[in-house]
Parts: sequence; C-alpha cells; structure tokens
Amino acid sequence: MVRTRSATLATALLSTLLCGAGGPASARDGVPPDGQALHDAALIGIAAAGSAAAQEFRTADARLSRVSLYLSSTAAGGRVRVEVRGTREDSGSAIASRTVDVAALGGAGAGWVEVPLDAAVTPDTPYYLFAQATTPDGKPVVWHGTRQTAAGAPVSWHRDGPAGRWEAVASRLAFHVNPAGAERCGETDPCYVPAADRIARTSGLLSNGTDVEAVTPEFAVGARYVTGGNVLRLPSGRWRYLPAGRAASVVVEADDALALEQIAESRAWLAAGRIPGAAGARRESAERALLSMRALLRSNGSFAAAWSPFWDFSWPRDSSFAAVAFAHCGYDEEAYRILRYNAGTQRADGTWEARTRLDGSGPPDDRPWQLDGNGWVPWATWQWYRTAPEAGRAARLEALYPMLRKAADHAAGSLDADGLPPASPDYWELSTDTVNIGTAAPLLAGLNAAADLARGLGRTQDATRWAVAAQRLSAGIERRFAPLGYPRTADGLHGRDSAVAFMAPPFNQAPAGLPRALDDTYAALLRPNGGVIPGDDPDAPWGDITWTPSTSFFALAWAGTGEREKADAVVDWVLSKRNALGELPETVSPDGRPKAVVPLGWTDAIVLLALRATEGTPLPAPPMARP
Repeated sequence: MVRTRSATLATALLSTLLCGAGGPASARDGVPPDGQALHDAALIGIAAAGSAAAQEFRTADARLSRVSLYLSSTAAGGRVRVEVRGTREDSGSAIASRTVDVAALGGAGAGWVEVPLDAAVTPDTPYYLFAQATTPDGKPVVWHGTRQTAAGAPVSWHRDGPAGRWEAVASRLAFHVNPAGAERCGETDPCYVPAADRIARTSGLLSNGTDVEAVTPEFAVGARYVTGGNVLRLPSGRWRYLPAGRAASVVVEADDALALEQIAESRAWLAAGRIPGAAGARRESAERALLSMRALLRSNGSFAAAWSPFWDFSWPRDSSFAAVAFAHCGYDEEAYRILRYNAGTQRADGTWEARTRLDGSGPPDDRPWQLDGNGWVPWATWQWYRTAPEAGRAARLEALYPMLRKAADHAAGSLDADGLPPASPDYWELSTDTVNIGTAAPLLAGLNAAADLARGLGRTQDATRWAVAAQRLSAGIERRFAPLGYPRTADGLHGRDSAVAFMAPPFNQAPAGLPRALDDTYAALLRPNGGVIPGDDPDAPWGDITWTPSTSFFALAWAGTGEREKADAVVDWVLSKRNALGELPETVSPDGRPKAVVPLGWTDAIVLLALRATEGTPLPAPPMARP
C-alpha cells in the first residue's frame, strides 16, 4: 500500500538517478550533478539571521523550468527565498528567483517543495541553488539531505549567520534541477505535507475492482482524482492507478490506455445508478462516495469500514448502511451481496460479532459482540426489498429469511419485563451498565422491518410474534427514554446521544416529542468546529473532535421529519469537511481538519442517504408493526 512505499520508492529513485537515467551526460563518477534524492537527515537551518545554504549543480539543459528542495518547517508562516546564482556569495549574480510562502504550503510540515523558475542556463556550467528563510516566530526552516558521501558529488554549502562565512559541508543536500518523471514530488517521494494533514491515516483509495490501495496524506498533496474514477492525477500531470491484476499502484503518463479503460468502466458503473445530489458539490460528493464504497466492498460481500489497519474489517452496522445506500442509489447487486455476507456470518444464536475479517473467517479479536446488529441487518433487508426489482425479489428475500428469523427471534427474546433489551455495546464500541438508545432504537427498526417482510411473504405467525415484540419495545422506549429526551441510557446518567436520530425515519416512525429531542440533543452535542460529538457522557473520549457519522444522523432525521432546511445545513457542513481529494473523513479535528481515516464507508453511506432524503420525498421507514 502507499503508506509503506516512501522509503522503498526513494531508494528506487536514487538507484535510477545514480544510473543516470534521464540525467545529464556530464555526470561524474556516476553521481548526477543536477540532483540528489536522499533526505534522511535534517542538515542546514536556513532561517536564523544571516544563515543560508547553497547547492552547486550543473545541468545538460539549456533552460531552467523548476527546481525542488526537501525542506521542513516548524514555523506556521514565513518565506523562503530560492535563487539560482552564477556566483555562490553574490546575490547580484542570480539569474532566477522566487519566494515561497510557508503558510501557502500549509504551515509547519516537511517534504519536497517544487519552485517554478524560468531562466536560460549554459549547459555543464556550475551554478548554485540558494535558499534562505525568514519566519516571524523565529522557528526553524531546515534543508534536508544525507550524510552519506559520494565521490564526485557536487558540493553543498552553508553560510553561518553570525560570521557570514560560506563553508563546504561533507553532507549532501536534497535537490533536483528540472525534476521530471519520478523526480517530481508525489510520484515516489512526497510533496511538502503540512503536519496538520498527518492526523489522517489515509486520504483516498485506488482500486482495480479486486485489490485496493490506500492513498496516504503524503501522496495526496497536490493530487486530484480523474473525474469518475479511482485514478489520481499527480502534481507532475502523470497518473497513478492500480492496474488490473496488480496489488501495487503504478505511475503512468496521462491518458494511458489501460488507465482510461479503468476510468471508463467506473463511469459506466456510475451511469447505471441513480446518483443523488444536485449538480456541483453535492453530485461530486455522491459520485466520490459511491466509488469509495465500491472500492471498500469485497467480492464476497464483506464491506471494509475503511482501508487502514484496525478499520479493515466488516461491521454489520456499517455494512447495513452501505447496503441501504447502494440500494437507494440503484445498485441492487452490491446491496444484496452485503446482505448475503451478513447472513453467512450470523452466529448460531442469531447475533453477530462486532466485526469480522474481510474473508468471513470470523472476528479479528475478542471485542464483545454487539446486539444492535440484530436491528441493523433486518432494517437494511427491508430497505433493500423496497428498492429491489420486483422480478425475483421474493425468491431472493426467501434466501435471506432464515437470517431474518434468527435475528428477529433473538431480538424479541432479549426483551425484559419492561420491554427493553439488555445493555450492550453499540456504535460507540463502549459498554454501558443499562440499556442504551443506540441499541434499543435499531432493534425497534429491525423488529418492525422483519414483521413487515414476514407478513408480505405470508409468514403470519412470525409477523405476529415480532409485531408483539416491537410494540413491547416501543412502549418500553416511550416509558424509559422519551420522558428524558431519548438520552444515551435509560437511567439518564450518561448524557445525550446522537442515536436519538435512530428514532426518526428512515429507521423508525417518529414518535411525538421527537422533534424537540432532536433539537435539544443537537444543541448539546454541537462543537465549535460545527460538527457534533456522538454523545456528551462525561466519561466519553471525544473532547472537541467531532464525528461525521453522528453529525450526518441529524441530516437524515431532520429530512425524515420534514425539517429540510436543518437537514440541508448539516449536509453542507459535512461536505465542507471533504479533503482535497473530495473524500469524507471519519472525524474532524477541533480546527476543522479531516482526521482518523479518509474515506469512511459509513459516512459515505449516510451522506448518500441524506442527499437522497433531501431531494424530495423522505426515505421510508418500516411501519410500526401491528399484531
């Protein structure tokens, strides 16, 4: 995957350079005079008063177009003056110069900085690449390189600030003159990456329909997807993609024939669906969410939450939302594939593990199972059935029916004398001492869904049994949760919870009093960056880091209860937190940056449903079952 490529690819690049591929004929002792790729050491500070660095070089070219330097900065702002000089110590000998704004690079960070310069040069003549920085806060800017020496290498120079003397250094600065191909940043080595961007583990996905490769922040800087596909257009203009039959990406020229074939296939898949969202950001976001969900969906129906360690498992909850989103966007096969996978991984007692490995071989660890899956999977089955082509859908539902029966029977059997299920971890992945709304509300949706599906298939006894259970559960929620505004737990001791939205369509028929509870909960969970946290239990670990799934719940709930303006505002906020590739993050930092994993399939699915729900007719919810 991309996240492991940097050192390997940098080594490959150095090998290419040392062999002289693409370099000038005047390389001496096999060492190119116009570039050096290694940057394993922070060598020369260039921001202290009077300090500077210079790198001797020669080029076979007759004209400069750009240079690149590997820099790091702990300063949020400042400027770096880059010049090409004929004489090292004489600023008047500069034939080209440009000032780089550190803030424009994204503030503190590190990586290759490409600097456009345009000047005629004399081939195989010595010049000096000069750099000097000024920062308002006095923090350093450092030119990196390597302490590995090489015979015949061009000389690197340091000017000591107080003394003002130039001294040759044994180390070699990292630089390229007229970088091309693999020398361009973002191909085998990262462009300058703001430190703040590194709070995200991933930034995007490359996929060939079988394999997936995560794009890390280091390789997303300056890149953009080619519209309608999972092919990246790099800062160099070349393309990175994952060819068919390959597990690692390659960089090819723009408009490569095989890459174009992959893009055409992706565009045809999109065109076959019903993509929500008006033209512009909403439509673009929907297309990107669908492409990312398609990449996360495996051939066996498992659905990775994200493509990163600890997220690359299939959760019944996340995958159920994905199935519903696929279904409402016209991708029946993808939706049904997920449902079949969940049927195949159901435990003998009718429950599900919290998550499974993508090959379906079972849970990856001893994380406790979660009862909410017994609501989410039947609910997703009902939503799929509502959208599925009528021809053959009853037979396909019959194939899922054993799973439905076991799930609904377990849910019904779990209810206590008050009509409520036991305490269980829910989407917080945390246990509670008493029943939580994040379990009770999905179970209500699932029982209602199962009863309605059973009645449609003529399974009257099953339908009646589950309808009775649904009514008992509804009454229990009304007695214990509703008077408190649907808090996290029935005892009211753990604050509010964004799962209040699960009481609204498209999950459940909204009970009286829910609109106020939605408003009050949203206000309580709203944070300064504009998103919401999952809940305000004092023991919860969120701080001011907001969650896009929890925020998006409110868009669905408000759309389902006729509050279109509120729903649109939430959707707009979530879409505003897409990263530079247009992907939706799992969380958002207090200062508004994408965090954790990007994209998160669950958020993609919820946003697609919210876009669909705000277009006109709200999404349906299973009817309240009647015995």
